[in-house]
Amino acid sequence: MPIENPTESFIRSLTESQNRLHGYIYSLLGNAHAAADVLQECNLVLWRKFGEFRPEGDFLAWAFGIARFQVMAYLRDRHREQKRLLLPELVDLLHDELAHSATQSEVRVGVLRQCLDRLPPKSRALVDLRYFRNQSMEQIAAEIRLSLSATKVALLRVRRALKTCIESRGEDGSPA
Repeated sequence: MPIENPTESFIRSLTESQNRLHGYIYSLLGNAHAAADVLQECNLVLWRKFGEFRPEGDFLAWAFGIARFQVMAYLRDRHREQKRLLLPELVDLLHDELAHSATQSEVRVGVLRQCLDRLPPKSRALVDLRYFRNQSMEQIAAEIRLSLSATKVALLRVRRALKTCIESRGEDGSPA
């Protein structure tokens, strides 16, 4: 696989982080419209700071730091309009907690991916049909040619296998 140039790596990282950045900003502001506005500003700042980007670094942590400052700027501007929403000190406290939570979420997603990869092909197909293609149980039963009851039992077993796999991994995603 060819090595990505820094611009491609930056764009890929920025694109992959949009949902997490929006969630982070929304959790600080509690307003979807404001979060969308701040996310756009954050994206502009990230692009302007492209020269500071290091492909080997933790893009999400870097982006969260920039987002935190964008949230504080937004709050500062709103304070001037007498619409103070959140104290900057509280933003700092929430930033630390949310950044930690996002890192833990990344680990959990990685563990889930590992466990999904370990599933037998038929079990993986069930998960794909139900959770990635959003098909109803009836549609799945028809597609795999099993009764509705047998399909439900099969999916229940797959979920249990995933739960066992996930629980057998440590906090850092390595086998316990």
